[in-house]
Amino acid sequence: MDTKSLIIEKATILFQQKGYKSVGLTEILKACNVTKGALYHHFPNGKEQLLIACLQVLNEVIMTDIESIFRRHLSTKEALLSIIDKLIRDLETEGTITGYTFSSIVSEMATVSEPVRHACSALYENIQQIYSAKLVTDGLSNESASAIALLMTASIEGAMMLCLTQQSSDPLKTIAKLLPKLLKDI
Repeated sequence: MDTKSLIIEKATILFQQKGYKSVGLTEILKACNVTKGALYHHFPNGKEQLLIACLQVLNEVIMTDIESIFRRHLSTKEALLSIIDKLIRDLETEGTITGYTFSSIVSEMATVSEPVRHACSALYENIQQIYSAKLVTDGLSNESASAIALLMTASIEGAMMLCLTQQSSDPLKTIAKLLPKLLKDI
């Protein structure tokens, strides 16, 4: 793995686990075993530029994963349950959902940094577009699909945050029971 990729990978994990403001450059450098010069070589504008790179990589990883799941399932309902089951398994086996959640970064930085807000917004929009496209395939109008995709995104993101704060998979299990009822007639 090249140095830039290593820095992004380690920083992403640290940002997700501790939040952007709680992670200092020294901690990132130590986790990567690189010098400050190496970090600034790849990210001349510093920590915020690194965060945006982390969000872009997260976007690619999450989109690839969600698209793969949605391609394997015929209906939105089946794909949704598969995603939630994956999140529950990750939480119960690893104790966290670091690969998927970035809500803590949004809550810390969206009002402070316009570039970070845009990167986070793009990620949510991409998730919603995947959900919405599948819902249209299931027979919903564009308007209905868009509204339900927003509800699905908000429900899953909120459930992930509740799972992390409660240290329990119960919130995801609850939405796994309730969201499919919303999709029952599709």
